[in-house]
Amino acid sequence: MAAVRDVMTTQPLTMDAAETLGAAARQMRDADVGDAIVTEDGQVRGIVTDRDIVVRAVADDLDPRQASLAEVLTRDLVTVRPDDDVARAAEVMRSYAVRRLPVLDGGRLVGVVSLGDLAVVRNEGAALAGISADDPNN
Repeated sequence: MAAVRDVMTTQPLTMDAAETLGAAARQMRDADVGDAIVTEDGQVRGIVTDRDIVVRAVADDLDPRQASLAEVLTRDLVTVRPDDDVARAAEVMRSYAVRRLPVLDGGRLVGVVSLGDLAVVRNEGAALAGISADDPNN
């Protein structure tokens, strides 16, 4: 079975907790990703997704030019290690109902693995795998 390190994104988008929601949305758009790992003083503090920005900020009328990532991020991170196998990552995602997992090695961020990454590995012939492997449809 493949290891998480074989399927993860190795250079995930990272942003400081003080950055604004608008800045995060623009960086996610430009990088064509749906999440950013949030750091503070060089340490991983959480994750924010495009959905978090909509559900936790826009829906509550927070000003994206003023509100910071610290206000909407998910702090209680569920993580995996690069040597974990993809079956473990899939089980963690299922158990915690998350679609993305930061990959930490000795407390240091080394990547992110997404549900789409696992779909491609677990069943290359499945419809979701084909969609996940395709270039984005902008």
